[in-house]
Amino acid sequence: MQLPVSTILLDSIAAAAALVYVPYLVVAYGRLQVGYDLKAPRAMFDKLPAYAQRATWAHQNSFETFVVFAAAAFMAYATGQNSDEAGWAALIFVITRLLFSVFYILNVPLARSLMFGIGSFCTGTLFVLSLITVNG
Repeated sequence: MQLPVSTILLDSIAAAAALVYVPYLVVAYGRLQVGYDLKAPRAMFDKLPAYAQRATWAHQNSFETFVVFAAAAFMAYATGQNSDEAGWAALIFVITRLLFSVFYILNVPLARSLMFGIGSFCTGTLFVLSLITVNG
């Protein structure tokens, strides 16, 4: 890796935070198609096209996974984790989360699930590497 792992960890947290909102752009487009109701924006869900409903779920899942990933990446950063494995785990997490949203919106369940699994493995890897560093 050419960048320091600490930089990759922090940049990946920022990128993952931004990726939380990528599916929401698709939701917004779907809302524009059906007519946005400022008085009851959540009540519009059943009126949204199927792709926008899936984008809503991808958006919600992105929040859920971001919290755990951010904790793992901060833990790796705080413990001074400097291995290539940590850098790759952080980078691959970001890539899989982008692809997760794409596959969710396009309704490709197997690929979506695979991206979720790989991303979860990357998060777990960061936790394990951090614990090995402090307990090893």
